Amino acid sequence: QVQLVESGGGLVQAGGSLRLSCVASGDTFSNYAMGWFRRAPGKEREFVAKLSRSGDSTSYADAVKGRFTISRDNTKNTVSLQMNDLKPDDTAVYYCAGRRSIFDSRIYDDYSHWGQGTQVTVSS
Repeated sequence: QVQLVESGGGLVQAGGSLRLSCVASGDTFSNYAMGWFRRAPGKEREFVAKLSRSGDSTSYADAVKGRFTISRDNTKNTVSLQMNDLKPDDTAVYYCAGRRSIFDSRIYDDYSHWGQGTQVTVSS
């Protein structure tokens, strides 16, 4: 079983950038497809980005496409989310998620391993 710990959240002004990191431990990281999800106040958790086990295939929600970049370093057991040109609507708790599968997914219920979340607040 893999354990996931996120870091890198914080308060930033609109137009700014943040980089979230998620460190995995407890299992072979390269066996896990990874994703980032977020939950804004009063809203359901939503898909942000996903990444294949090798890192050569990525996909993004339309709301973040062109602004966010997901990447991984399997030698460091880390998946990252670079967030640029942040908007107030990006304010949410961001969660790293992993599934032990050759298939990555945009679906929340497909992931069985979750971090504790990190708060991102974007002020206008």
